[in-house]
Amino acid sequence: MLSKVDFSKVIENTPLISIDLIVYNKNNEVLLGKRVNEPAKDFWFVPGGRIFKDESLDDAFSRTVKSELGLSLARRDGTFYGLYEHFYDNNVFNNSFSTHYIVLAHKIVLDEIPKLNQQHSEYRWFKIDELMNNDNVHKHTKDYFRKKII
Repeated sequence: MLSKVDFSKVIENTPLISIDLIVYNKNNEVLLGKRVNEPAKDFWFVPGGRIFKDESLDDAFSRTVKSELGLSLARRDGTFYGLYEHFYDNNVFNNSFSTHYIVLAHKIVLDEIPKLNQQHSEYRWFKIDELMNNDNVHKHTKDYFRKKII
């Protein structure tokens, strides 16, 4: 793991690459967590996490699912959902510079709400129309459910 000083320099000077988990249940509801850290603090957001240097996508997916949801899944257990960009005016440490993510989103299906982690104060299932009309759901989460025009 990088020190806070080194990680801050990375965030300030490069995009971060991450995996987001678009978690559905059998009722076609989506799992969102209320974030406790910046960026996007206090917003409902999909679970996810950054990819570490020298970490394969398979390992990053499994680690992210384990740390965010407390489950053991392989990347083959999910479906690639798309490539996205997230831009924030702030970062996890302060408001003095922005954060830029390149996101590899993956869909998985679960039957029950997983155990909480340190990144979220609560988890909740949302119907898609409900999350799209909720001001406390972050715009980057809503982007996963907007119709794409090609």
